Amino acid sequence: MRRRTLLAAAGLAAPVGLLAGMDTALANTPDPTGSPVPLDQRLAAARASFDAGRNEQLLRTLPGLIGDGHDGVRRTRSDLAYARLSSTYSLASQVLVKVGRYDQARLTADRATVYAELSDSPLAAAAAARELSIVLRHQDQPASAERLILDAVARVEATGLKSDAQASAFAQMPCTTSYTAAVAGDRPQALSLIKEASRGARDLPDEAPVGRLFPVTPASVDLYAVSVHWALGDAGSALEAGRRLRPGQFKTAERRGRMHTDLARAWWQWGKPDQTAAELLSAARVSLSELRDRPAIRQIAAEVYGRHPRTTGVRAMAAAGLRTA
Repeated sequence: MRRRTLLAAAGLAAPVGLLAGMDTALANTPDPTGSPVPLDQRLAAARASFDAGRNEQLLRTLPGLIGDGHDGVRRTRSDLAYARLSSTYSLASQVLVKVGRYDQARLTADRATVYAELSDSPLAAAAAARELSIVLRHQDQPASAERLILDAVARVEATGLKSDAQASAFAQMPCTTSYTAAVAGDRPQALSLIKEASRGARDLPDEAPVGRLFPVTPASVDLYAVSVHWALGDAGSALEAGRRLRPGQFKTAERRGRMHTDLARAWWQWGKPDQTAAELLSAARVSLSELRDRPAIRQIAAEVYGRHPRTTGVRAMAAAGLRTA
């Protein structure tokens, strides 16, 4: 695919119609779809859409999943039905945060939390708490976000960490909390927690099993470390933390794209436009949605183009059409 074709739509966010459809689904629970495909199978496909960076496809699918999830709860009132509905809302929150719709994401994360409590599943509750904490961080409530995650950590730890899935959840929580602390400017807490996460992930496999709710690996913790140091304003340490990261360490296009955009943020913070542009272009080749749908990354692309139009990497960006916020 030509670079111009690859990035021609990079300045466009998720279509307004799809976001309006989510608004409608959140205001009035959709009717069940009547799909013959089991809900678990469709949820797995929806998760695969997110992992592949197909955010538009996911936003198109979510209203039907929400309707069917509520229908399952109405019919059975089972713990599993509540856990499925919580997972659906957690996934909705993830993609809405990705496209910068934080008010909608707050609503879906709140609902994920409610239905996780009803499911009596510590892992569902941890997933919902993580999504809500991320929304709270974006809404400038880092203290509330941190309390929420620490409570989730305690609940997961109380399981005894008897399974790899529980151990993965336990390793994920300090990653999220570390980044929240870094955004809040709490350097000691951020650095302490990311070290704790590294220790927790040390015995996890390099490749998480398919379907793992928290697919934490040693490499994914290193990627969090890049973000933590960037948020603390230390671009050199961020790039050092990412020095050994490679795309092949991440199974999904979403994570590979995120690796490139996180490194681009660090390079831009350090004042290196060529390297920034190169990472942005690499991200676009892997997952265009990482540039198209994330407002903060679109802004960096616009700034690089506006301030450094003559450097080599930026000329490549301009040729690709990646120059507008």
